[in-house]
Amino acid sequence: MAAAEPKAPAGAATARRLARSCWAAFWDYETPKVIVVKNRRLGVVYRLVQLLILLYFVWYVFIVQKSYQDRETGPESSVITKVKGVTSSEHKVWDVEEYVKPPEGGSVFSIVTRIEATPSQTVGTCPESVRVTNATCGSDEDCVAGHLDMLGNGVRTGRCVPYYHGAFKTCEVSGWCPVEDGASVSQFLGKMAPNFTILIKNSIHYPKFQFSKGNIENRENGYLKRCTFDEVSHLYCPIFKLGFIVEQAGENFTELAHWGGVIGVIITWDCDLDLPASKCNPKYSFRRLDPKHIPASSGYNFRFAKYYKVNGSTTRTLIKAYGIRIDVIVHGQAGKFSLIPTIINLATALTSIGVGSFLCDWILLTFMNKNKVYSHKKFDKVCTPRQSSGSWPVTLALVLGQAPPPPCPCSKDDPGQAGGPQDEGRSQALASPPPQPRHSCDPPDQMVDAPERGAGPGPCASQDSTLTDPRGLAQL
Repeated sequence: MAAAEPKAPAGAATARRLARSCWAAFWDYETPKVIVVKNRRLGVVYRLVQLLILLYFVWYVFIVQKSYQDRETGPESSVITKVKGVTSSEHKVWDVEEYVKPPEGGSVFSIVTRIEATPSQTVGTCPESVRVTNATCGSDEDCVAGHLDMLGNGVRTGRCVPYYHGAFKTCEVSGWCPVEDGASVSQFLGKMAPNFTILIKNSIHYPKFQFSKGNIENRENGYLKRCTFDEVSHLYCPIFKLGFIVEQAGENFTELAHWGGVIGVIITWDCDLDLPASKCNPKYSFRRLDPKHIPASSGYNFRFAKYYKVNGSTTRTLIKAYGIRIDVIVHGQAGKFSLIPTIINLATALTSIGVGSFLCDWILLTFMNKNKVYSHKKFDKVCTPRQSSGSWPVTLALVLGQAPPPPCPCSKDDPGQAGGPQDEGRSQALASPPPQPRHSCDPPDQMVDAPERGAGPGPCASQDSTLTDPRGLAQL
């Protein structure tokens, strides 16, 4: 007796059936079916969603964002600055050459408003600053000779010496003496600083559109000597007083001058090149850039030294400068009409209007009464009749309703005769479920719920309607 062949697992058979079903469904063609639902509330929702989408694209996308334009951001820019003014401290008069660092006139510069000067420093030995870690001592054993502290002021000699003032001692170092904390003198330069004038010359270029412009108008030579900036009357006179800049940034000048800070001058060039060039104007804004509410990182200071010779030995004056640093920042964007972004945004707008149909379909098939009836009416399957002698042109003509229906092989009666005994017999047959499946040539019924019919299943058991006559296909 031959051995029984092993049966394939049920899961594998199910997977093959699923794969075949998916492969068959892959070649199906889907086309929209239009159903008119007479429901006022659903219609109001549909039109309201369409109106909101239309307003969004017309007002925000096209009017506010100007999405019909081709854009370029980040213009090519150059900045030249010049500071003028004289001030004085307790000991001397200061001019531009001394309080502006660096003097080249770039987009970033500092105006010194307070200094702590340590004059007459020479190379020698002196007590270390008490601010340095482990600088205080009680005897020479506390100071290691040759030790170099990266945060200190020199190399330790190994001696413990009295400090500049007070009863305590610190380790002696070899370096520039006296150290900064021991003999520094503070001087305030901010008395006249609010009246310093700053000229900011800026020119920009958008290479994509070949557009260039500057923030100074072509006027007579003496114009800049008589004007200061005003947003209304002198927009193209970029001469700003330092006090005006600090005030516009919302800061207190005395406090800022004492501890220093960073102020940003932002120049914005937003240009609509569909308009005349005179409509493209710079906009100025001012704000503080350093975090003033964080003591560890607020303020601004730097050090520099001035060297000179005294009796043949090199001497210097060390200066710790506090000041207001100015950063000139230029940005902007330009736009000009272009056909490509216009077409893209119009297509997006027209496509987005379909969101209203999607939303209303979801409401119709989910929340409305008789949603199952709507679903039954909306989704339809069409099975084209199988004919052994048929060909692609004949089948296509049949589907499009351009050819007569094929003769019915399952009936000897003429389907074209109406009112005869054949029709009466057919009506009686349709009134009760037949024992055999309905043939594909039986007259189809469209858009009618299956439970209301009393007819048995057709060739497609899950189909809503079987469209075999060309008139029914034409109605779809």
